[in-house]
Amino acid sequence: MKGIPPIRSRRGRRRRRPGKLHADKGYDYSHLRRWLRGRGITHRIARKGIETSQRLGRHRWIIERTMSWLAGCRRLHRRYERKAEHFLAFTSIACTLICYRRLVC
Repeated sequence: MKGIPPIRSRRGRRRRRPGKLHADKGYDYSHLRRWLRGRGITHRIARKGIETSQRLGRHRWIIERTMSWLAGCRRLHRRYERKAEHFLAFTSIACTLICYRRLVC
């Protein structure tokens, strides 16, 4: 959360932090909830043993789907490249191909 760059908005100043955070039960800690609340970020974290994470599914599914598309590229599945620049180049090529396939179909 600390490393998020300023968010460009249509009107007014750039925001420094997101408005909401959706997370699953792996992030159910009271100190994380307090930290988010102290920074004015609304959180939606499923509690262990009380709530199901089913309601978070509609938000998380988009990210998990995108990660599975990237995992389909074998070269990215395991990081073969030693240099970070090469890995980022292959990642951007994979993202370009994924977007192209989505637009064509």
